[in-house]
Amino acid sequence: MLTSRDLARGRAAAAHLAADGLDVQAHALDVTDSASVRALAEYLAADPGGADVLVNNAAILLDEEGDVLQISLNSIRRSLDTNVYGPLQLCQALVPGMVARRYGRVVNVSSGAGQLSTMAGYAPPYAVSKAALNAVTRLVADAGRNRNVLVNAVDPGWVRTDMGGALAPRSVEVGADTIVWCATLPDGGPTGGFFRDRQEVPW
Repeated sequence: MLTSRDLARGRAAAAHLAADGLDVQAHALDVTDSASVRALAEYLAADPGGADVLVNNAAILLDEEGDVLQISLNSIRRSLDTNVYGPLQLCQALVPGMVARRYGRVVNVSSGAGQLSTMAGYAPPYAVSKAALNAVTRLVADAGRNRNVLVNAVDPGWVRTDMGGALAPRSVEVGADTIVWCATLPDGGPTGGFFRDRQEVPW
């Protein structure tokens, strides 16, 4: 299931993947809209019977060069709304079903910008939101513990996407590798961790 705010773009992406032989459906989703999250959860519950894997990849990057002492609080609020509250809403909507079925994998796409051990002055709204997303990861992992629901955060690195730009050193394939790895972990795999290049890193 591929989700996007713009359903036409989502359908175009799904069609591109289908041309490669993949079975992908597009569905509208705005992670900042509670009604949109509920609609997706209801659709998944009615058709395949719930979600086995959730990858929280939606994010915005605002005020990249801003000073935290001068940054607009509105930029931080908007960043939290998309980068933290959105993933949390989706976890609240979909993870209880995983817990009940005793199977689930959740991958929160985080960033080195949110890593407290190395955090500096880069993009304060983004950094704050990704640090908060890491905290959400730990909390959701605890909620799914002993229920075979594995919840981890991934730093994909600086990737050549619309957000990362053309100068980023990593391809989408390289950036996605650890995300896919965490999404397909075997039973008994790690949970509540922060990973980069399939290796656990400090928070």
